[in-house]
Amino acid sequence: MPKIFSDLNLNGSTPAQVRPGLGDWGPELVPSTRSKKRARWLVVLVFVLAVAVVAGVYWFLVSQLTTGS
Repeated sequence: MPKIFSDLNLNGSTPAQVRPGLGDWGPELVPSTRSKKRARWLVVLVFVLAVAVVAGVYWFLVSQLTTGS
C-alpha cells in the first residue's frame, strides 16, 4: 500500500558518524538555503564568463589567422 505521508526522518538508515550534529533548532554546520542559492548563481556566472572568454579567444585567433598577410 502506498504511503500517504512522507517519512520525516531525513537521516534514514545513514550511520550516526555521518549525520550532521543536531542543535536546538536543527542541524549544525549545514549550509543555509541562502548560501546555496548564492553558490548556484555564482556557478552560473562563472560558467557564462568562462564561455565568453573561450569565445573571445576563439574569435581573436580565427580573426588573426584569416586576416594574415
